[in-house]
This record gives sequence, structure tokens and C-alpha cells, in this order.
Amino acid sequence: MGLNSTTNEYLRLVDTLVGNKIPSDILSTLLIYTRPIYRAEREKRYSAPMVWIGMYIAAASLVCILAMVADLLHGLRKRKLWFPCKYFRINAAFLTIISIAMKLPVDLSGSMPGDVDQVAKLGSMAFMCTMMANLLPWLSTMDSNELWSNITALCLLVITMVVNVCIQIQTGVVSYKEDVPILHIILPKYKFKISKDRNVILASIYVTLLLLLLVIHVCSCLGILKSKKIIQSKYQEGHDRASKNIQPSSGELLAVEKLQKHVSNHWIMAESGSPQFISACSPTTSASGVICVLVTVLHTFTLSWTTEAILSMDCDSDYGKSMILILIVQSIGVVIGTIAPLSRCFTTLSFKVSRTIISNHFKIFKVECYWAWKLYDWKHASLNLPFRSHSLNVVIEILKKLILNFCIEFQEGVVVVCKIIALIPFVFMICVLYCFRCLKWLFKDIYSSLRDKYYHLERIEDLRPYVLQLEDEIEFAERTLGGLSKSVKQLIQNGQKNQPNINLMKLIKQYPTSGFHGVAKFDHIDQYRNHVPFLLLIEQYQDCWSLPVVTLTSIALSLPKIENKVVDSLRNGVWEGLAYVTHVEENLNATDDCVSIQEAAKTLWQGVNLSLKWLGCKLKDPAFQEKTARQIVEWFMNTAENIVYSEDTSKDNTESVDNDSTHRSICASSMYRITKTILLTYRDDIDDKVSQEKLFDSLSSMITDIMAACLTNLPQVITMKCHTSLIEEREARVEDAAQLLGETTQIIKTLQDRGIPGMNPIDLPFIDKWRAYLGDPCMHNSLKPMSS
Repeated sequence: MGLNSTTNEYLRLVDTLVGNKIPSDILSTLLIYTRPIYRAEREKRYSAPMVWIGMYIAAASLVCILAMVADLLHGLRKRKLWFPCKYFRINAAFLTIISIAMKLPVDLSGSMPGDVDQVAKLGSMAFMCTMMANLLPWLSTMDSNELWSNITALCLLVITMVVNVCIQIQTGVVSYKEDVPILHIILPKYKFKISKDRNVILASIYVTLLLLLLVIHVCSCLGILKSKKIIQSKYQEGHDRASKNIQPSSGELLAVEKLQKHVSNHWIMAESGSPQFISACSPTTSASGVICVLVTVLHTFTLSWTTEAILSMDCDSDYGKSMILILIVQSIGVVIGTIAPLSRCFTTLSFKVSRTIISNHFKIFKVECYWAWKLYDWKHASLNLPFRSHSLNVVIEILKKLILNFCIEFQEGVVVVCKIIALIPFVFMICVLYCFRCLKWLFKDIYSSLRDKYYHLERIEDLRPYVLQLEDEIEFAERTLGGLSKSVKQLIQNGQKNQPNINLMKLIKQYPTSGFHGVAKFDHIDQYRNHVPFLLLIEQYQDCWSLPVVTLTSIALSLPKIENKVVDSLRNGVWEGLAYVTHVEENLNATDDCVSIQEAAKTLWQGVNLSLKWLGCKLKDPAFQEKTARQIVEWFMNTAENIVYSEDTSKDNTESVDNDSTHRSICASSMYRITKTILLTYRDDIDDKVSQEKLFDSLSSMITDIMAACLTNLPQVITMKCHTSLIEEREARVEDAAQLLGETTQIIKTLQDRGIPGMNPIDLPFIDKWRAYLGDPCMHNSLKPMSS
């Protein structure tokens, strides 16, 4: 084992003293110190990587800060100043990152002799407080199992940190030797005489606030479970009310105005009944916001006391200069982390201002039933105990009820305390609103014109039945309802402005869909089954909308005599139309058999659209230049026949068949049926000189008919998207429905004007129902245009 430089220098010094003939007892004493010097030097070497660990802590803190900033930007973009949590959340990944960022408070043995070291340790606790305040609304987005597992993990993290900080207070790791002027200002009657306890007091305050925030999180979890059930019950009532006037009729499409009203009603329910919004409006969230502001104020004072030490970089711990970086990053995090909790305190109050809110809010000792409902449920639940002793079971049951009675009282007490704390922003908000009312009275003419311009979009009273609230006596402010109504109309208008279906509309206008006869004409080979023996050998697959569209498009794109401009227009129109066909299939044709065919169609379309290949065969084959339309169609038929035969043979020789083989068989079977139908139906027309143009027009007409028939289901898809039983997904679903309605408004109006068959509305999503209906000559005269 080699000796380091410090130990060598010490031994040389001892050797020099030996030369001077010092007493042996002194020499023995000096040699005793060799081992401690060596150990100290080795420990210094071992602690060298601590600087990089400090950088790691700063990086983890930065990740949390960036997630909080992303939530702020998301809230501003969505105009939700209560800043819902989307990126910064409670899960295994973020809990791990937070635990890394909290390395300083949980470090029991690391010495923190420098001023910067001490402030950084305190700053980490302040940063943890702000992160907990930011994370509170996210609790409402989780289901029961996920909620309890994540809150348990958070409890373990916070309790571990609190215990470690308390140990450090006792061991002196957290200490400081300076008077505390701010405490003399805040609490002058106690006349603090402190020489070393400033950081100890601050650490004790942070520990108390962390525990209080943890209690608030647990109490919020208990209230969330019942509150979501209440909102779910009210949502079902609102959905039933909104669905009464949206039932489709035979031969008619739902009017766009009705769809807009339906989407608007569900948007009001989704926004007002959002779990995060309900959580943000609770007194526990307001209390956490006040605590977060208090933490920021304390941390700001702490930084101001140690400005000189920070500038002089008084870092004496093993983390070295990385403590400066940790302190700066986490201090920025404290400031940024205060924005969302503080904003929630005020914006959510302004949403619910009404004539009765003041009197209702001051009922601070009234605790709503949903806060302790879960505890009451546990109290009355029976325990399946494994003990045979009746007396022991009775004792355990009594203890359970005593413990839960205490928990119920404690839960209600915490809610009351949170309501008292929430009075601070409430009183401030009332003052601001009264000032705003005075300004509104002074400028009432201007205010009235602005309100009419921005919020008089529809009668507010028509929207109030769809507002979901835990407390019915507190109403949404008129301005809030107007803003929600405006936001959903803005979503629809944004969809209309994007207009991603220009080529599709050109296709529909170029090939009118009156009669939708192409749905029945593209494949009626079954009537020739006795004359086509190969049909008996191929497997019969269930029809879907997208596969025949892609198959017909493949044939049309292969015709070499058609201008590239016309071909590109068709391909772009099909590309835009398939996006909406996919919406119909995924929402209305989601059976296992249909999904397999839809997947095959998606895979096939990727090759056709991106590579101009059908199952690996080039659609722009130079050999097609010399072929007639009939020969091209026959080539597709023969190629499909060979693929079907080879795939069937491989199935017989192997026990398992992969998805690719199944998809090839499905696509080839569709191509064979369609091309055989074309050859039997157009055998005279595709032999003349202009046969390719005629065939292209016929194919384009069938493609348009099939897509248009499918798109008659768009109103049903939009209404379905508005409704979901999962409260966590409701807002995103309604937003998708509004976007889809905006994009397809022109399509729906066009189909309304042209009319649809008088089919049963429940049959419209299925192409085989269309084909059966259109195949009956008695039904062809039943097209009815949609009346406004």
C-alpha cells in the first residue's frame, strides 16, 4: 500500500526529529498520528467525485424545473391560469428524480461547514416544499390503486428527509453562528438571544411545512376518491340531458349546429368537471399555495443574509464549488415553483364568484361529506381476521373504530385549518374584485361592449345545467362560462381554418356521390361464384371501408396514360379522406376481425402512398406503358391470385402464421375480387382506345362513393368522442371532437345537401349493410336531403 504525499512529508519530519535525538516516548506519540493523517488523506481522495455528484443533483433539479416551466407554458397556451399538471407529475420516474435532487437534506454524514453549504441544504428543503405544492393537482388524475401507491412513495420520501434533517439538527450538521434579526422583527416579544440556532430554526420551520404539506396531500387523496364519484354522477345526468336532442334519424345527418351545441355542452362538463380543476379549487390547494409563498419569502431572506458568502464562494464541503450551482438552480426552482400554486389561489376563486360565495366561504367549520367518506367506508367495513378468538376479534374491531374515529376528526380538522389558511388569498381576491367592480361601473359602456363582443356567444343560462360542481350552491361566474363557451368555439374555428381536406373536397365535388352506387359496384363477384372456381379456394374476409379504397387507388395510380397532376390529386384526396375513414373505423368498427383488416389496409397504404408499391410490386412499372387497361387489370388479378395461392399453401405447411402473411392474404384477396369484378363489369369499355381514362374515372367515382358513404358517420363519431366514462380522459376527448367537427364541417354540410339513403342509423357504420341496402332496387329511391 503506497503512502500519499502528506503522509510522506509527515514521516520525513519525524525522521528529522529522530536525527535530533528526541525522547522515545515523544517519538512514539508522533508516530501514532501517522494513521489518522493517512486516513484523512485517503478520505479526501475518496470524496473527490462528490463535485460530480453535486452536478448530478443540480441536473436532477433542473429536470424538475423544466417540467414545471412546461406546465406553466401549457397553462398559458390553453389559457388555464390555474396551471394543470401535464408534464410535472407524481410517478416512479419523477419520484426518483426528486429523490436525487434532495440528496443534500438526506445526507447525514456530509459536513457542511461553509455558509453556502448550509444555505444550499436549506434551499433544497424549500425547493421540496414548492414541488409538493405544484404536484398536488396531479393526485386527482390517478385511479385508486395508482393514487395510493404513489402517495405512499411520496410519504416515504418526505418522511425519510424529515427524519434525516432532524438527526442533522441534533448532530450539528445544520447550524449557524449569527444573530437572527428577522426573527426579532417578526416575533419581538420573545426577544430571541440566538448565537448559533438560525439555521436550526429555519430547518425546523421547513420540516414543519413539509409535514403539513404531506398531511395536505394525504387528506386530498381521501377527498379525491369521493369527489370524482360525485362529479361522475352529475356528468351522467348532464350527458343524458345533452343527448336527448342529438339522436340521428333515418335518411338524415345531424345538423352542424346541433353538433356544435352538443360539443359545447360536453366541453362545459369536461372543463368544469376536470379532476385537476376540482382539486385546484379545493381549500387544500389554496392552503398549499399560501405555504409555498411563505417558503419563498423565507428562502429569499435566507439568501439575502448570505449574499456575501455566496459571492465569496464559501463552500467548504466535499461537494466543492458545485454547491453554488445547486443553490442557484434550486433557488430558481423555488421562485418558478411558486407561480402555479399562487395563481391557483386567485384564479380558481375568480371562476366561482357569485352572490352567495362570500357567505358560503365563511362557513369554515362546515366540512363536506366527501372529505371523510373513504374513512367512514373503512370504519364500517368488516375485517376478515384470521384469529379464532372472539375476544381478540372484538378488541381489534374496537381499536380499528377508535383509530378511524381519530382519523376522521383529524381529517376534518385539517380541512378546517386549510379553509382558514385559504382565507388569506380569499380576502385579497374579494378586495381586488370590488376594485374591479368599481372600475366596471366607471367604464360600464366600454365593459358592456367588450362583454357583448367576447362572451355573448350564446345564452349563459343554457350552459349552466352542464356545469359540474361539488357544491351546487356556488355558481360559476358569468365571465367564466362565457370564456369556456368562447374557448370551445375557438377550437372549432381553428379546425375550420386548418382545412386539411382541400383535395378531398375537390374529389367529392368532381365525382358527385348521389346514390353512393360505387359502394355496391366495386365488388359484386359473389353473384358469379358458380362461374369463378377460384372464389371457392380463397378465404372470405369481412368488408371494411379503407381496404377497398386503397385497393381501387392502387389500380388507378398504375394507369400510365393518366396525367401526373390528375393522379396526384386523386392520391392526395384519398390520403386526406383515409384520415377520417380511420376515425370512423376505430370508433364504430372496432371488432377483432375488422381491426385485422384495417391494419392490413394501413400497411398497404403506406407502401402505395410512400413508395408507389402494392405488396412490393411497382405501380409505375415501365412494362405498363405498352399494356392496355384490360391487361393492367388482368396483371393485378393474376398477381393477387398467385399471392393468395402461395399464402394458402404456406398456411397448410406451417402451424403458425405471422401478421405479415395474414395481411398479404387479406390485401391480395381484396384485389382479386375487385379486379375480377372490373373485368366482368367493364369488359367492353376497357378495350377501346380511351379505356384508361374511362377506367380511371370509374375507379375515382367508386373511391369517392365509398369514402363519402363512410364519412356520413362523422356526426356519430363526433358525438361518441364527446362521451367517455373515464373522467381523466374526458377533456382531451372533447377537444378532439371539437377539432374534428371544425375540420369536417364542410364535408358534413356537403353530404347533408346531397342526401343519404334512408337506412337505419345503426347500420350506417357498416359497409356490408350499405351494400345489402343498395343492392335492393326498391331502396334506390329513398335518398333524402338533410333539411336545415
